[in-house]
Amino acid sequence: MAFKVQVGPAQIAIHQGQTVLVTAPDGQVNSPGNHGMYFRDTRVISAWAIYTNGEPWDLLNGGAVSSHAAHIVLTNQAFMSEDGPIPARTLGLKIGRHVEGGMHEDIDITNNGLKPVRFNLEIAIRSDFADIFEVKGDEIVRRGHITTSWTPKRQLLRIAYRNKDFCRELIVRAGKGNNTPATNANGRLSFDIALTAGESWHSCLSYELIDGESHIRAPGSCADASETTSHAKKVSDWQRAVLKITTSNEEFYRCYNQGVIDMAALRLPLKGTDRMVFVPAAGLPWFVALFGRDTLIGSLQTLIVYPEFATGALEVLGQYQATERDDYRDAEPGKILHELRYGELAHFKLIPHTPYYGTADATPLYLVALHATWRATGNRALIERQLPNVEACLSWIDKYGDRDGDGFQEYQTRSKAGYENMGWKDSGDAVMYPDGTLVAGPKALCELQGYVYDAWLRTAEIYDELGNKRRANALRKKAADLYEKFNDAFWDESAGFYAYALDGGKKKVMTVASNIGQCLWSGIIPPERAEIVVRRLMRKDMWSGWGIRTLSADHISFNPYDYQTGAVWPHDNSLIALGMRRYGFAAEAAMVARDISGAASHFLLNRLPELYAGLQRDGTSFPVQYLGANVPQAWAAGAPFMLLQAMLGLQQDAPRGKLYVDPALPDWLPDVTLKDLRLGRSRFDIRFWRDGKETAFEVLKGKRSAVERMSIEVWGSIMGERCGQA
Repeated sequence: MAFKVQVGPAQIAIHQGQTVLVTAPDGQVNSPGNHGMYFRDTRVISAWAIYTNGEPWDLLNGGAVSSHAAHIVLTNQAFMSEDGPIPARTLGLKIGRHVEGGMHEDIDITNNGLKPVRFNLEIAIRSDFADIFEVKGDEIVRRGHITTSWTPKRQLLRIAYRNKDFCRELIVRAGKGNNTPATNANGRLSFDIALTAGESWHSCLSYELIDGESHIRAPGSCADASETTSHAKKVSDWQRAVLKITTSNEEFYRCYNQGVIDMAALRLPLKGTDRMVFVPAAGLPWFVALFGRDTLIGSLQTLIVYPEFATGALEVLGQYQATERDDYRDAEPGKILHELRYGELAHFKLIPHTPYYGTADATPLYLVALHATWRATGNRALIERQLPNVEACLSWIDKYGDRDGDGFQEYQTRSKAGYENMGWKDSGDAVMYPDGTLVAGPKALCELQGYVYDAWLRTAEIYDELGNKRRANALRKKAADLYEKFNDAFWDESAGFYAYALDGGKKKVMTVASNIGQCLWSGIIPPERAEIVVRRLMRKDMWSGWGIRTLSADHISFNPYDYQTGAVWPHDNSLIALGMRRYGFAAEAAMVARDISGAASHFLLNRLPELYAGLQRDGTSFPVQYLGANVPQAWAAGAPFMLLQAMLGLQQDAPRGKLYVDPALPDWLPDVTLKDLRLGRSRFDIRFWRDGKETAFEVLKGKRSAVERMSIEVWGSIMGERCGQA
């Protein structure tokens, strides 16, 4: 058996809520760099180091033991003491940390030598209070003032930052658990330690966080007890409640299960209308925040696992729906936000993320997610409650999404700080002509048309449910018109393929990119052209063997290591795979699923990163990390859920009490058993297995008559038939 190369970033990341700690593998925060402790978009620890008599320690091993806890083991380098030289590896140092609001840190030192030792232990802590945007962009500007105070009697170090009415503070309480008081000098906490042979020393440090008047306490228990805290229990309870699987394919099981673990860790508590709700944070470390597109796609992926994510996301995003035009924030009435931030730059409106609305796709995706959530839960009150938001979304699509009234969705920022690109590929170089020059806007991306087409059809069904047939029929008519216009304007007969986009002059941009694959997911591709799209995406220039690339390898701008011009994104592949399956291409969908599952097996913990390099796979290759990728990341963690949905053909119809399946398991995944699959208030256990070339299923728990086999192609065409398209 070939060796399996493990890849991933050389760092330790732990987090809970809006508190994130990212360190080097030895637990230290080296400066300069982008590691540190972040709280509500502010870096409250920018450097952390530990020394014995001024000498650093050597790393033995370190890592995260859960999403919120880490253990690091080190040993001393040789150093001089008052009593003589201390040989290397005489002392053992264990650092334990766990985050729950603030952070608790344990320092344990053992003298493994034959003689007593005396030395000075120093912990250096610095705080730059930099805004997360400036850290990420490596352009940090100090605007306010930092003050430091030490209270020996209380063993309390306070580091505070203030810029007018913006305030952040870090409080470090030292010395708990030992009889050795700390001193503070030269920016370091110092402990004078004396240990006999075999003796150990323990001390706790707690890190408390202050945001204005909000004081976030540190956990009181030591890191060894991190798995018994209330937070750990809530995460464990969540994991037991969600959809679980068993399968003989260990690789896919690990990928799926890590997705569940990551989604549990990424639960972001936010204030709903009358209570706290959980939504998936976009990703660690840069995007522990509320997003529009990312949160909605992550919620869609997770509907078969945990539909409450979607209900929470819809509620919170609905609260922030724009009500007026604000060009600096690219806000327009009815628009769903892109990103909400809490740091210094946002506080003083030096960036527009208060929130920022520079996304063209979150608004139609809101409608898609609402319909899908209603189908998963059967919650009629949900659609009734969100109806004002629905009407505002529909109005925005017509008035602002279609900027020139030609029936297509276009985008272009009006803000001096706005984004050039507002689709999911939102980097500045993501939309280019075949010769590599960047496309001028307003830009009409192909997948935006698909999102709106799907949103109109889904919303029509919502109006059917609410008894408004006139509104439903009007939306179906609009969807039918868009279907015809799209397939006329975006199809290029000479190329025999679809355009990536229409530019500001309504000329086709014939670059081959992955975006057209998401049009399969939305159903705007005619059945007779679906095979053309699928075959094109599975050609070697697009299909890397580790997934479908964002951009053709034959394009002049292709770079396998670049963000959105050649890399592979798991979430993109999950949407494409579900789209392939919608048109009956089960084998191709399964190939994509195996690519992503196989790539995950090379990453630490089988954890899918946000993206990875789009290098071609061969018999000895392995996936290559993208530097700076968020890990974990919500829509990467949700990718195996949607891939499973594609292979099993799962379609939820809770309002009618039906769960439709169309399983087509590949030979590499011969069996899957689902446990606690939700449909409204019902739960099902279902076993699927390959029987020759077919896939059989058996309902082990739940109402058997509620589960029916229906071709996913038939299901996918139902709404299209209502438009006269299928």
